[in-house]
Amino acid sequence: MSGSGFFHVGSGTGLRRLAGSDEALGAREQGGYVWMDLRDPTREELDAIAGPLGIHPLAVEDCLDEEQIPKIEDYPGHTFILFNRFRYLDRELVVEEVDFLFGKNFLVTVSGRNGGDGGAFEKAEAMVGAESGTVEKGPDFLLHVLLDQTVDGKLDAIEAMEDDIEAAEEELLRDTTEFRLEVLVRLRRSLLLLRKSLFHEREILVKVCRKDSPYITEPAIYHFRDIYDHLTKFFEFSEMNRDILTSLMEMHLSLTNNRMARVANRTNSSVRRLTLITTVFMPMTLLAGIGGMSEWSMMTGPLNWKLAYPLFFLGMAVIGGSSYYLLRWLERRDQARPES
Repeated sequence: MSGSGFFHVGSGTGLRRLAGSDEALGAREQGGYVWMDLRDPTREELDAIAGPLGIHPLAVEDCLDEEQIPKIEDYPGHTFILFNRFRYLDRELVVEEVDFLFGKNFLVTVSGRNGGDGGAFEKAEAMVGAESGTVEKGPDFLLHVLLDQTVDGKLDAIEAMEDDIEAAEEELLRDTTEFRLEVLVRLRRSLLLLRKSLFHEREILVKVCRKDSPYITEPAIYHFRDIYDHLTKFFEFSEMNRDILTSLMEMHLSLTNNRMARVANRTNSSVRRLTLITTVFMPMTLLAGIGGMSEWSMMTGPLNWKLAYPLFFLGMAVIGGSSYYLLRWLERRDQARPES
């Protein structure tokens, strides 16, 4: 448990650091309560303190399970709360589990697992020292300080995600052809993960504020309502930005369809011109084939070629011009006809 911290909190003495878990377990007899901040503990290390503190084996299992969602569970002698901590690294939302086990005279926090960057409360000792008058009232007040730090720490990740969403919107409007749709898909996946966690954490605070846990006293509940307000604000952020991402995806689809429609229109115009040229020259090609096979000379007589061939070319011009103007008239008529 490298980096773990063990403390005793007593009335008038504030937060006092202890040497280890054995000293912390013995310090409960001095009055007050103990706080054990465990960083990436093993099953054996958790079991070593679970027995003396009366922590339920299922709560120990939840501390070691990496696939849990935020929740609150009441057991005989203690309450278990699972919260999530957010970090936004390399444009990916990293979720780290933080566990709280607290009873009448103890608070145990478990963090730093799942590849975390250490414990979740590196600066908590200084914060608790600044609020020693509050945390001396009981482990539920210390729980509020730690939960408040965990929830406020989500703001950095949320603001970073919001910056990425705004950047994606600007990039999409600036150049649709170079924009990568996977940026929106990644942001949407992170936002859904954020929303899922905030939804369950808000439900936890609802249960706390309605006094479901016997180890959270009436005076402490007012402090937890402030955390509930923060979670509600963050949840509204996730809802708002989910709508923005949905709109951006629809905008990307619309702009892509418009670009493809313009390309298709240019292709249709080229095909229409080629079709017009082919249609005009088809009867002329027929006449040229007839004249080229000497049928024209046979019909007009070989001695009349000086008159026959000018008439032949004149006929080709008349037929070609008539075909062209007929096709143009039909096209204008179709364009002027109202769509049904």
